[in-house]
Amino acid sequence: MTVTEHVRPTAAPDDAAAQVLSAEQRYADELAFLAAHDDGARPPGWALTPRAVVTFIRGSDGEALSLPADRRGRPGGVDLPASMTIAPKFVGERSLVERCVVTLAGERGLLLVGEPGTAKSMLSELLAAAICGTSALTVQGTAGTTEDAFRYGWNYALLLAQGPTPQALVDSPVLTAMRTGRVARIEEVTRCLPEVQDALVSILSDRRMNVPELSGTGDGLIRATPGFTVIATANLRDRGVSEMSSALKRRFNFETVHPIADAGTETDLVRRQATAAVQRAGAPYTVDDAVLDALITVFRDLRTGRSGEGWDVERPGTVMSTAEAVQVAASLGLAAAYLPGGDPLDLVPGHLLGVVRKDDENDHARLLGYWDGPVRRRAEDGSAMWRRLWDLRASLR
Repeated sequence: MTVTEHVRPTAAPDDAAAQVLSAEQRYADELAFLAAHDDGARPPGWALTPRAVVTFIRGSDGEALSLPADRRGRPGGVDLPASMTIAPKFVGERSLVERCVVTLAGERGLLLVGEPGTAKSMLSELLAAAICGTSALTVQGTAGTTEDAFRYGWNYALLLAQGPTPQALVDSPVLTAMRTGRVARIEEVTRCLPEVQDALVSILSDRRMNVPELSGTGDGLIRATPGFTVIATANLRDRGVSEMSSALKRRFNFETVHPIADAGTETDLVRRQATAAVQRAGAPYTVDDAVLDALITVFRDLRTGRSGEGWDVERPGTVMSTAEAVQVAASLGLAAAYLPGGDPLDLVPGHLLGVVRKDDENDHARLLGYWDGPVRRRAEDGSAMWRRLWDLRASLR
């Protein structure tokens, strides 16, 4: 085989072969069902009613929703089912989701803030998919993001050949959303430089975009179609964050996404997502529930700075997020499936060390302090699980 043959690109995968599907692809059946089930009033441009958007995200509380026979047909000739139970997709307060939906129904910008790993991006994706049928109109904010990502660029071949024409204009995801009355998503908006962020001020306030290069023509001013709005996310504890201007802050409604409050709910979520990750890798998830419970207990103790028994814990600088817990639980599952022969519990200290030792070198000492505190006390109380973890302390060095 030649080098050229080795690097030859393969055909683009279809949905069934894709590693990760978008929310509108994963839940296409639920979205179609809810669109037919709730035929109430919709804000301009919305695919679902606000009530159906909340149901899509929070689930139907185990209730099977029924669909009248006259609403079961859909384009393509495939009938919708007579009933469907909508699964919950976001673990958080229903009131938070309702406030987000009301904000977007009023065509106001929504900014989801909070610590890393609290599912802000997932909530943003679910909202966009339910409201306008696509979550793809997305800008990933970085220090290198330019105004073009929020406004427009140019096809330079056409620009040189024709000059500035509408055909040479390259719409940004935000401009596409304006033209089509959809939701634009901006991930990590505070990672963009302040002068880049402020390109959003006039877009969110005036709901139009000027194209000076096309001034004097009908294409020099682009007005937003009803339904257009913006969902942005921000991890305010991350390094590299740029402060938002007061003018931009006023264009958004802020909603804080908190870590999951209930330990059982968090454990169920971690188990579900870790199971899905391991199954995508072609293996069953076989990690014992007791190991998972211990893992979540450690994460929650270190995240809050206090154990369930009321013992003080020194919090590491690293955010002990649910997303990180999912990654560790999935790693334990993959090790059990593909590298069998040991107890997954024996791998927990090493993975925890990998989580905490990222930014602050003192976090290593804080993890050891946690082992010398709550882990040791639980071991002394007679728990076999925590006794085994205490015996593994040496693996943290």
